[in-house]
Amino acid sequence: MSGIKGKNTKPEIVIRQRLHARGYRFRLHRKDLPGSPDIVLPKHLAVILINGCFWHGHQCRLFKWPKTRPEFWRNKIEGNIRRDQQKLSELKRMGWRVCLLWECELKGANEEHLNRVIETISKWLEGGESSLFIPDDRTQPISD
Repeated sequence: MSGIKGKNTKPEIVIRQRLHARGYRFRLHRKDLPGSPDIVLPKHLAVILINGCFWHGHQCRLFKWPKTRPEFWRNKIEGNIRRDQQKLSELKRMGWRVCLLWECELKGANEEHLNRVIETISKWLEGGESSLFIPDDRTQPISD
């Protein structure tokens, strides 16, 4: 597990490059905020969290419970889910707007789809909504 990257992942880099190309300026992994969000846009009082589907227990095509050491993995992933929910609540209490983007939305996506994702994020940044979930259909923790 030591080889698993937590920062500067491919999905993060794709989103950062496209936001920067649209003129958005941001900070990365601010340690003074709960969970050190992947992308922080202070001007918009917004953060973007880009979650890996396996590590954060997203019920999608990319997630499968491991067959080996099932108790270990269940405890690990469910703990991640609890911490994620706590950090989201803390960020919102502090007045930050939160965008949660799942890896499955970007993995294997074509250029047109990536442009739609960035357009959705841009509209959210310029609007007043407090939260954005991409995709919006599976934002709850997984279950059996």
